[in-house]
Amino acid sequence: MNMISNIDIPRDVAEEAADHFIIVDGKEVAGKHLIIDLIGAKHLDDDARIRTAMADCVKACGATLLHLHTHVFSPNGGVSGVAVLAESHISTHTWPERNYAAFDVFMCGDAKPHLAVDILKKAFEADEARVSTILRGEGA
Repeated sequence: MNMISNIDIPRDVAEEAADHFIIVDGKEVAGKHLIIDLIGAKHLDDDARIRTAMADCVKACGATLLHLHTHVFSPNGGVSGVAVLAESHISTHTWPERNYAAFDVFMCGDAKPHLAVDILKKAFEADEARVSTILRGEGA
């Protein structure tokens, strides 16, 4: 038996609960993976703004930041980055010369990845945010 919140729970039930799978539309899944395309975006060569926006997403979504790393490319100033989370990750690749950014926001457990969309759209003054949602881990 494992002790969780001072209640005896059979080991298999405790281990299952600890994997942070969630129920979405009646399906048990690892989490939601949002594919976010920002169209008509600005400031995509601003590394500090990108890092701040990613950190703001982590906080707003209720996730836990483990590590944040970005890399600025030259000569165009595009940025690639990843925020490694206890709940999974946020990643980005930007093309400032096209006013386009690709963000992936994948989170499991109680995190709320959809809250990242408006934060990113506002941070980069995007004309449009196109969002696709993938439910990861169904049937695992």
